[in-house]
Amino acid sequence: MTADAPSSAPPVGLREVKKQETRQLISDVATRLFLAQGFEQTTIAEIAAAARVAKKTVTNYFPRKEDLALDHQDAFVASLAETVTGRQASESALSALHRAFADAAARADPVAGFSGPDFARMIADSPTLSARLRDLQDLREHALADALADATGTPRGDVTPRTAAALLGAVHRTLFQRIQELTLTGQDNARISATVIAEADSAFGLLKSSLADYAAGRT
Repeated sequence: MTADAPSSAPPVGLREVKKQETRQLISDVATRLFLAQGFEQTTIAEIAAAARVAKKTVTNYFPRKEDLALDHQDAFVASLAETVTGRQASESALSALHRAFADAAARADPVAGFSGPDFARMIADSPTLSARLRDLQDLREHALADALADATGTPRGDVTPRTAAALLGAVHRTLFQRIQELTLTGQDNARISATVIAEADSAFGLLKSSLADYAAGRT
């Protein structure tokens, strides 16, 4: 090939764009089928056929079937740890997490649990998705424990950050479930947001006596 000959390989940027487009297409098709047929009843082969890709392409992008439905899972797992890591100077972990939840609820963030009634019903009706959601909540709590350990200069695995993460994680689990429950009753996002923001004040308030100053500021 001479120096003037055009390269047959697409630019890296274009290649990545195409991969993201394919991934999004598969995810959108899968979601549509899950909502129409139910998660448990829909097969990977049906998703591949509807997206006009090979079955192997689907599993390359989404190793587990649950990944197709819970496509915000990476952001979900990292969310609490990132809030602690990025908290304001002198702000405690409790205060930062409370503030971040209220902000997420106000904008009806899907990562906080605002998924719409059809999606919430799909999760509630699927033992597989319900179990995977519990796994993701465990992973989120573990990531939070590591972030709290780092924030307090405590070895990872120490009982104190693990306990604090368990308490804070329990509040987030409860509020997530509350959002799902209210969604399934048919309430709109604005009303749900107002309800859970008020309830979060009570839920986080229960931890003030023990965690009000925990991990205040950055080490």
